[in-house]
Amino acid sequence: MGAAEALAQVADTERYPLAEPGGAGWNAVVSRTRDELAKSGCCVLPDFIRPALQDALRAECAEIAPSAHYDVETVNAYNIDVDTPLPDGHPGRITVERGNAFVARDRIPADSIVHRLYSSGLFQRFVASCFGLPRVHELGDPLSGLCLNVVKPGMEHPWHFDTNEFTVSLLTQEPDDGGVFEYCPNIRTAERENFGDVRDVLTGRGGRLVRRLTLRPGDLQLFKGRYSLHRVSTVQGDTARHTAIFAYSERPGVIGSVARTRQLFGRVLPEHLAAEGRAVRVDQLLD
Repeated sequence: MGAAEALAQVADTERYPLAEPGGAGWNAVVSRTRDELAKSGCCVLPDFIRPALQDALRAECAEIAPSAHYDVETVNAYNIDVDTPLPDGHPGRITVERGNAFVARDRIPADSIVHRLYSSGLFQRFVASCFGLPRVHELGDPLSGLCLNVVKPGMEHPWHFDTNEFTVSLLTQEPDDGGVFEYCPNIRTAERENFGDVRDVLTGRGGRLVRRLTLRPGDLQLFKGRYSLHRVSTVQGDTARHTAIFAYSERPGVIGSVARTRQLFGRVLPEHLAAEGRAVRVDQLLD
């Protein structure tokens, strides 16, 4: 089976002609996506996964969800040590409980819908074009390259910034209520932290800066999360919220830090220990 046929088995390539790079349909989708990313740092492609496959998508991810690493811990928006010395009034001193969980890539079957999509060269080319990059690479990290984010009822994924400049995610199961994606477009830049605005949001006084987005299963989200503070609000009802996270990088071989990997997955592998200290930062922001 060719790459185009394999992708068409997963994605709605009639609505989103990913198998025709450079074609009129491809260019139209990429152009629209770039425009939305430029305006708000976020773009959603509804029903990116074929509707006929969405039940299978939900079932596959629900089956592996029990493998998630759960660890309720006290965190701040910058994912730095909460004991880090910071001046009075600094938003990094505001702490909350993080109760979401992650299934690591090595627990996600290679033949699953999300794994096939993540590894598709055509999909990667599309993602790169949408973000205006020459290409993207799968992370060299054996745990965090592809993962499933699980937010159980009563839990939330609190306000935070991403380490990566861009994130690609796919909702696979929606909760009964709550679990709304909220974000503050470009609340900071590579040169300026804008601690005042961040503090306003964290203390409930920054409503003017917050946008809300209700996602549906099969919706693909492209997001610039390094500079946009964001969270998933508290999940309500009896059904957990599941989201597949596709982590790519502009550079090959990227591997997460030992501390961050242990925080998310409860374990590290020899690859993480070997790569420690070799990370290259794209900016000098706090996190």
